[in-house]
Amino acid sequence: MTSETYMPGPMCLIENMEGQLVVKQEALQILSAITQPMVVVAIVGLYRTGKSYLMNQLAGKKQGFSVGTTVQSHTKGIWMWCVPHPEKPGHTLVLLDTEGLGDVEKDDDKNDTQIFALAILLSSTFVYNTMNKIDQGDIDLLHNVTELTDLLRARKSLDLGHKDADDIVSFFPDLVWTIRDFYLSLEIDGQLMTADEYLENSLKIKKGSDQRTQTFNLPRLCIQKFFPTKKCFVFDTPTHQKKVSQLETLQDDELSLEFVQQVAEFSSHIFTKSKIKILPGGIKVNGLRLESLVLTYVNAINNGDLPCMENAVLALAQRENSAAVEKALAHYDQLMGQKVQLPTETLQELLDLHRASEREAIKIFIENSFKDEDQSFQKELKTLLDAKQNDICKQNEEVSSDRCSALLRDIFGPLEEAVKQGVYSKPGGHNLYLQKTEELKAKYHQQPRKGIQTLLDAKQNDICKQNEEVSSDRCSALLRDIFGPLEEAVKQGVYSKPGGHNLYLQKTEELKAKYHQQPRKGIQAEEALQKYLKSKESVSKAVLQTDQALTAKEKEMKEARIKAEAAKAEAERLEAIRRQKQQMMEERERLHQQQIRQMEIDKANFQAQQQREQERRLQEEAQRLKLIHQAQIARFQAQIQQLQSTRPRPQPDPCLIL
Repeated sequence: MTSETYMPGPMCLIENMEGQLVVKQEALQILSAITQPMVVVAIVGLYRTGKSYLMNQLAGKKQGFSVGTTVQSHTKGIWMWCVPHPEKPGHTLVLLDTEGLGDVEKDDDKNDTQIFALAILLSSTFVYNTMNKIDQGDIDLLHNVTELTDLLRARKSLDLGHKDADDIVSFFPDLVWTIRDFYLSLEIDGQLMTADEYLENSLKIKKGSDQRTQTFNLPRLCIQKFFPTKKCFVFDTPTHQKKVSQLETLQDDELSLEFVQQVAEFSSHIFTKSKIKILPGGIKVNGLRLESLVLTYVNAINNGDLPCMENAVLALAQRENSAAVEKALAHYDQLMGQKVQLPTETLQELLDLHRASEREAIKIFIENSFKDEDQSFQKELKTLLDAKQNDICKQNEEVSSDRCSALLRDIFGPLEEAVKQGVYSKPGGHNLYLQKTEELKAKYHQQPRKGIQTLLDAKQNDICKQNEEVSSDRCSALLRDIFGPLEEAVKQGVYSKPGGHNLYLQKTEELKAKYHQQPRKGIQAEEALQKYLKSKESVSKAVLQTDQALTAKEKEMKEARIKAEAAKAEAERLEAIRRQKQQMMEERERLHQQQIRQMEIDKANFQAQQQREQERRLQEEAQRLKLIHQAQIARFQAQIQQLQSTRPRPQPDPCLIL
């Protein structure tokens, strides 16, 4: 933000409209234009206690924030004044003057708490302005911080001794307690003390554990805990009571010397000691970040939610990182618009320009990003840049394509017309076509500024496709004429017989030969034929299946016939064998009977012979015995005769048997 754009006067930042807080867009526009780190000083206190006068002094102006002269509160809501920091070049001092607390015209004190909370949340130095002295009422009013812990805490429970409280305290502003029209002596027990010692003594903790002591100590514990860095300033009455209403018009010499000195010391402290507003992670607040904090906290309060610091930082990160992405993309678009002239001659040329612009865009994002710890926004930027790369590459191709298409139409137009007329649909036509294509390609390559999408191959493919289509149509017609009768014969079942498939294949080969003899089929001749034959594979398979089925049946019948004949022959053979066996058996029986008869004859003959032999032997034996007997008789007779001759002849025995 340049010096001439600083605000000439204060402007309402957050308006209090019937208990509803409304952020003013005009003020946000001022904030969003400030890129410098900010020191944010907010002042809170009872109405009509001179808060606005102190803020005007910090702005270096006599007039600015409204200084009321009546009992009616002038400042409503929170007013903002952004001025150059008087002690820190390159920094902006943001002064926030708040609506007076405890206004009797208000219906609801809850709004005081909301204003109080916003002042603490938004500031790096919090000025608490009271009157006359520090009393229990002032401490109780500041004890609103205990109520603020309910608003400020990011977790369900909070104990002053827990680490959660320490986390919150680290983001609390420094406390500057200002006491206006101070009339007491800064001493205790007869000893002089400083304003800071007076503040510390007022916030001292009592010993004891009873309920009364705890009630006394609680607000002091909260103030000490949440505001570890504290400073106190006391101010004398600035001038005579009657002139107080004209305070902003009075010159320094018309004011109390002590008051002027006290205001100077206060201003010097604010200028030299007030720190830059810092967010978690050490992030310095600038205009955009303060704008985001304002919107986040006010929306939370209006919705009845807790204005959580962590949520505010997350919302700020979301807002700033989204803006950083947009800024990086805009920078990329600007660079590409300046560097790229479409179409580029090569894709690499375009990619090199993209990468250079992408590096610059990422650099811009990193410079403007906020707590992109997981690099989710940088990844989103990379995704968007990749999409832009694809878009510009596509755009480059389209520009190149349009240029090349126009050239190709002019150069290859006559060739396309020749293809349509069938000039190349003849034997050797493809070679002629390729020769002509090479001539036109050479002519095309000589043309300048075609870009990366030359389209030559695509155009050649298109013409080839046209040539193929013409050839395909011609071949399809021939195939229908030549193979039509075969298809009809198949439908009529001519080949539905045993051996039909072989006949079908023979016929197919004859028709293929006839097809090959036809002229002007073009380059698709063989492919069309193979495609046709492939489409008829199912027909061939059907014929084959029928053939196989019928052949199998015929074979089965033949086999049955053969089996029957074999069975018959076998039966006849068996019958012949049976008859032969029967004959053999009969012959054997005949022979057997013959043998028996022969044996009987032989036996009879043998027996007869035996009988005869026996009879012969008997006869011979009888003869022999007879002879022997005769011999014996003869011998006996001889002996007898001898005996008779030797012995006297006895008387004849009448019993002798001869």
